[in-house]
Amino acid sequence: MTQQKTKAGNIIYTIGSLYNSLTPSAKRIADYVVSHPDNISKLSIADMSKAVNAGDATIIRFCRTLGFKGYQEFKLELAVEVSTSEATESSILDTDITTDDSAEILGKKLQLAIDNVLSETLMLVDFSQLEEAASVLGKAKSIYFFGVGSSGISAESAKYKYMRIGLDVDAFSNNHFMYVKASLLQPGDVAIGISHSGESAETIKSLKLAKNNGAMTIALTHNPRSSLAKFADSVLVNGNNQGQLQGDSIGTKVSQLFVLDLLYTLLVQRDMSGTMANKLKTTEAISD
Repeated sequence: MTQQKTKAGNIIYTIGSLYNSLTPSAKRIADYVVSHPDNISKLSIADMSKAVNAGDATIIRFCRTLGFKGYQEFKLELAVEVSTSEATESSILDTDITTDDSAEILGKKLQLAIDNVLSETLMLVDFSQLEEAASVLGKAKSIYFFGVGSSGISAESAKYKYMRIGLDVDAFSNNHFMYVKASLLQPGDVAIGISHSGESAETIKSLKLAKNNGAMTIALTHNPRSSLAKFADSVLVNGNNQGQLQGDSIGTKVSQLFVLDLLYTLLVQRDMSGTMANKLKTTEAISD
């Protein structure tokens, strides 16, 4: 899979999504960039090397990991990103909870947290891969979602929604059922593995089994270089912009469902009459 160049305004988000896949020296560079984004434009590569205790070649490799030709291009794009980012008021826009927060302030913080994770997701997702995934799903014989824990809830939610427009779809969150179904998939089937970290052993094994049996595979993860992504024909990236307020799953679940809804909407758009007719049938059936 070819590496897509980092989109404008997306450098800090991309560093976050790739962070767990970086080498220790690259993580030092990443930590410095994230902590001092407005200082980078003032630093030569030699200055940067001293600041992060890494060689020039390591810094250049880090920049290329993000899709840039070298340090100068990276520095210029980061400067543009920093200069165009909007200043926010920390009093209201800080998403961490304090003991003095009223219910109204908590509501505003939660709204901001969700807005942030959706904005990050839009910056990270590769729309060409999203279009490709929608095309594959539209032609699939059957579609199967695999995920455990919170990702399993996202899988079940997607199953219900996609089923309503007439697709042959199912979802699995029990590892034994996941392995059995994945081992029986065939060419023409599509397996979608959902794992925020991309390191869920059960989901990785399921996607690997599906791929080995000739099914098309799609990964939905925050880390496009995760173990799960290695077994995916298409990788869709969800955001992770969450603080103490969101705990372990709210931001993750919202961003996963957002990407799955984008896919769903693309499918509806490509067959408006057919999908809406099926949606009407299922709505009437439920209502009756």
